Amino acid sequence: MEPDLPDVAELQLLFAQYNFVHFDGEIPSFRIAYNARFSNVAGRISYKPPLIELSPKHLRGKPEDLRQTLLHEMIHAWLHARGENSNHTPAFKRKMRELGLPSIYHDLGSAAPLNPSVKRYLLRCEKCGMELLRRRKPPANLMCARDRAELKVFEIVELREVEPARAALRRRL
Repeated sequence: MEPDLPDVAELQLLFAQYNFVHFDGEIPSFRIAYNARFSNVAGRISYKPPLIELSPKHLRGKPEDLRQTLLHEMIHAWLHARGENSNHTPAFKRKMRELGLPSIYHDLGSAAPLNPSVKRYLLRCEKCGMELLRRRKPPANLMCARDRAELKVFEIVELREVEPARAALRRRL
């Protein structure tokens, strides 16, 4: 797939190996794939269809992080297959400790985006402050789902670096 990343076939083999070694083969078959759209998660699981997705952006060149992320998602699958709550419960954390995984959280750092953003519009609710980025120009008269206030639409025409201290100061004014 990409340099410093195993291809999808190798991921499937890792899944099968980890399933046998750490879960006694109890996890049913899952498709393992990369999802380049992930920006703030290293991995995600869905059960229908059975799919584990991994972030190439966050895991490229980090084989140990990839192993930990795959095992993390497999713990979710294992608990689900056993009919147990598959969230980050005490049982989940026990299995993590058993596998030597350090935390349910990853330090995602500041990985550069795989593709530059093409978002061109900012939608903002003046009442609650919620903001959304959109690629296409939104229709007129959009309402905020939280408080039913009208959303203001701004077109992004320039991107420039801003010093964090200055941006915080401007926000207070």
